[in-house]
Amino acid sequence: MHLFFRDKWELEGLQTVGILLVVCSSLKLMHFLGLIDLSTPDEMNDSVEDDFELSTVCHRPESMDKLQEQTKFTKKELQVLYRGFKNECPCGVVSEENFKTIYSQFFPQGDSSMYAHFLFEAFDTNKNGSVSFEDFVFGLSIILRGTINDRLNWAFNLYDLNKDGCITKEEMLDIMRSIYDMMGKYTYPTMQDDAPRDHVESFFQKMDQNKDGVVTIEEFIESCKKDENIMQSMQLFDNVI
Repeated sequence: MHLFFRDKWELEGLQTVGILLVVCSSLKLMHFLGLIDLSTPDEMNDSVEDDFELSTVCHRPESMDKLQEQTKFTKKELQVLYRGFKNECPCGVVSEENFKTIYSQFFPQGDSSMYAHFLFEAFDTNKNGSVSFEDFVFGLSIILRGTINDRLNWAFNLYDLNKDGCITKEEMLDIMRSIYDMMGKYTYPTMQDDAPRDHVESFFQKMDQNKDGVVTIEEFIESCKKDENIMQSMQLFDNVI
């Protein structure tokens, strides 16, 4: 894994590395919650629906019929997703601190707290300081079943830290530093003190098409669609569930 990331780090721009980390960290989260390995039919029986409707939790999710209408998951897939979510989050919601704890297990060689904060903000669409099952499912529906535009919009929202519709160099520098911190020793020996800023400059040279100092959603999507590596990374989500 670390050689793969290092090769990508050296050969590709920040935009590819960042999106690959969105892919891989999201897959790690689904694996942690037991959501990827769905090859055990005994676990996908009607008792899951009973758990969904009757379990005593701090936050009771929407009915499965309503979630099925609002997402691109089937009822059975929602049942399995809920079982995995409830096993790790019995109170029905994930706090930011719990989210950071989960990610610290994925990247023990570095400090993932800041990147986990950014990713948590992307899932916490209601901005209430917690990620509910609905928040989680809506995000996964975009990442796993959305169109290329849907997925790239979600990634753009992750990088647009203040949600003003454009990505600034300061925002990308914060993201870049969080990625370096998270990867820890796996970025060595290539990492230099000015490496995050260098990658930000490379990102803007490629994506800031009108050279106005910010990257808009239109510029981001158009540039990503022209990048073969990014398009391949988007396909890693196909058929996960």
